[in-house]
Amino acid sequence: MVITINGKTADIVLEKEKTIAELLSGLEKWLEGSGSRLSGLCIDGTETDAGEISEVFERTLDSIKTLDIRISLIDELAMEALLELNDYCNNFANSSFEEKAKLKQKWEQSAANAFLSCEIKDMHELSLNCFSGNGITPEHLGILSQERIRELSDPEGEVINIENPLMEIIHRMEELPLDIQTGKDSRAGETIQLFSGMGEKIFRIMHILRKRGLDFETFMVSDLNASQFLDEFGSILRELTSAYTNQDLVLIGDLAEYELAPRLSNLFIALKDFSLAGAVK
Repeated sequence: MVITINGKTADIVLEKEKTIAELLSGLEKWLEGSGSRLSGLCIDGTETDAGEISEVFERTLDSIKTLDIRISLIDELAMEALLELNDYCNNFANSSFEEKAKLKQKWEQSAANAFLSCEIKDMHELSLNCFSGNGITPEHLGILSQERIRELSDPEGEVINIENPLMEIIHRMEELPLDIQTGKDSRAGETIQLFSGMGEKIFRIMHILRKRGLDFETFMVSDLNASQFLDEFGSILRELTSAYTNQDLVLIGDLAEYELAPRLSNLFIALKDFSLAGAVK
């Protein structure tokens, strides 16, 4: 049997592997640290995409003459999955009740849904709830999928575009102690939610940029490198969670105003400088 990866001869020596499942099991362990994932197979000239691979797992290797293993970068697969999700959102919103049921089933069986279930779990859960009628609307899910698409396609541009809403959130975090003291519980809760969502977005963008050259050991945020900064930031977030659990309103306000708001501001400034420098290049 001739084995290739993306059309190129692969240096794969079969040992005890007897089936495609056994071969792919070893390959996936290697792929885990490579930034790539299995995206399809071509068996004796017949294409099998990622959503259909389970159907050929039990095929024996001695029955195959040529096997081309298709792998793709995670970000490429993520883009494809999110674009497909966005299409489903558009179709779902404009479909009849009967058509919605078919689209829901088709989505659940799709390769895009399978990818999201492994790699982008929050979008996977949102999609299943949305298409089951128990979550956000298809229109809202479409907006979220478009946001993730922008992050993948132009992370530097997305950093620059979030400046105004991010600065508003930082301002609200600085005002959080006063909101708590004056009984504006609803506004305070909304501020924490906005901060959480923006923080998650920035961390997603950072990890996308890391795959594309942002070195966490040399990228500096104030006097810390990115790895040290994220460790410290995470520690403060855990302290905030504990304060919420204990209803320590004074500590919540202090952490928001004096610890989290300035750190988020410093992180954004560093990312913005990095993004603008990339745009100039």
